Amino acid sequence: MRVTKGAKIAAGSALLALSVAACGGGGGSSSGGGSGNPRAAAGTVYIRGCEPQTGFVPGNINETCGGTINDFVYSKLVKYNSDTAAPELDQAASIDTTDNKVWTIKLKPGLKWTDGTQVTAKNYVDAWNYTAYSPNAQLGASWFADVVGFDKVNTLDPDGPDGPKEAPKPETDKLSGLEVVDDLTLKVTLTAPVAVFRTKLGYSTFGALPDAFFKDPKGFASNPVTNGPFKFVKWDHNSQIVVAANPDYAGAEKPKVKQIVYKMYKDDDAAYADLLSNNLDFTELIPPSALAGDKWKTDLGDRAVEGKQGTIQTLSFPLYDKEFGGNADFRKAISLAIDRKTITDKIFNKGRVPLDSWVSPIVDGYKAGQCGEFCAYDPAKAKEFLTKAKSEGYTPPKEFPIWYNGDSAHKEWVDAAANSINQALGADAGFTVVGKAMPTFDEFRSTITEHKIKGMFRTGWQMDYPHIEDFLNPLVKTGASSNDGLYSNKDLDAKLHEADTATDPAQSISLYQQAEAMLAQDLPTIPLWSYGLQAGTSKWVTGVKVTPFGVLDPLSIAIKEA
Repeated sequence: MRVTKGAKIAAGSALLALSVAACGGGGGSSSGGGSGNPRAAAGTVYIRGCEPQTGFVPGNINETCGGTINDFVYSKLVKYNSDTAAPELDQAASIDTTDNKVWTIKLKPGLKWTDGTQVTAKNYVDAWNYTAYSPNAQLGASWFADVVGFDKVNTLDPDGPDGPKEAPKPETDKLSGLEVVDDLTLKVTLTAPVAVFRTKLGYSTFGALPDAFFKDPKGFASNPVTNGPFKFVKWDHNSQIVVAANPDYAGAEKPKVKQIVYKMYKDDDAAYADLLSNNLDFTELIPPSALAGDKWKTDLGDRAVEGKQGTIQTLSFPLYDKEFGGNADFRKAISLAIDRKTITDKIFNKGRVPLDSWVSPIVDGYKAGQCGEFCAYDPAKAKEFLTKAKSEGYTPPKEFPIWYNGDSAHKEWVDAAANSINQALGADAGFTVVGKAMPTFDEFRSTITEHKIKGMFRTGWQMDYPHIEDFLNPLVKTGASSNDGLYSNKDLDAKLHEADTATDPAQSISLYQQAEAMLAQDLPTIPLWSYGLQAGTSKWVTGVKVTPFGVLDPLSIAIKEA
């Protein structure tokens, strides 16, 4: 999961009303009785999950396995509407500015942490300072780069993550642009106007941390004190995470179930089998084996859920690695050799749509064709660019992997992409692309974030709000939190900054589009396809709503009374 959205996304935004019907009826409640329903007595539902990479410190989460639970257990200043993804106030009573540069944020009174302490402005300021301070090595640090004083709390490693030198110690551990005005008020001063700042505040990195965190940060990551609709119960690694309804939650809509078990599986076929047998109550991912011929619709009937979501699939390269990073022409050859249409037709039964840009089609600022000629399947042109890449001095290794996590349904499409590349480039290419799996998402993401991966690797982006900015700044800006390949382009950075600070929303979007088009020069990542939504529920639950982010709205799910 990632962040940001426009200060105000227009109500008629390219997004979206996600017309996903609740499966099995309306939004009932989870009262006790219910003859024949095994969920009724305990009030517990089971949803498909996966092992988080880092735990549950908001500023150190940048992937969906941890992000999903994070959104269950933490409330933030802003939340995103579960139907439209539009930003709405949550813990904030008001977020005011006259110039998009100095922001005054007031909290609602009476908000509590699950240890009984009050949620205060200081909790937000302390959390943001901790996340931004580079020695704390938080994945979300770059989200605070717009705050005055970031350069004093966050220093760069002079020779990169693999070099022998270390980053110098920052001058201070406090952002000068943050001020606690009183218990319920904080002031944020940015280095320049940022129109989307209000919208960003719903992203996980901008969450608060209670005083309890600072007593034991490492222990807190596995057993957090939280402030959301659900409270943390336990984490059995690689098995399950359990959360329970928070009786002190102050939100207008309360949980309809007593407990949610986030159940982990070694593969998505096993999860789907449990769904069919009603041992799993929700999954947001139907495996390719069930998508073929729309088998899943026949299997599930009115328990099947369809719709759209702001999620895309890409392939990335380790640009910090001379052997596997390739050069721009090599990456273009790879992209031209992938038959996106055949893969999405055959593997996903047209449930995903070939992509020719780096932005989901359902968000503000999407523009078709930004990838230019390089996202079209053209074996002849692919061979031309491979020849050009070699003439420029790049020799690919004889075996070039596409890495993926084996605990989710990626093998089929990765193998299909590898076969497409090999066939298009021919036997004389001098190298062979092969799919390779790491056992778990946790191991896969850790290898990526530690910059140890050797080969191409699958990357995907689930929007944090429906705006083009969310698909660019976190992913391709120099030093950004989810810039997995360590791509850096000063001209692109300058154009993104110009877009960030534009005061007119239409002009800002135009500038972001100009920045996106620049990616076709280097092709640091390869767009593949955008996701449709195929999900399913058990017969025991009702009221299920899937958000435009492609995840369960945990406040929607209820247990049938009979």
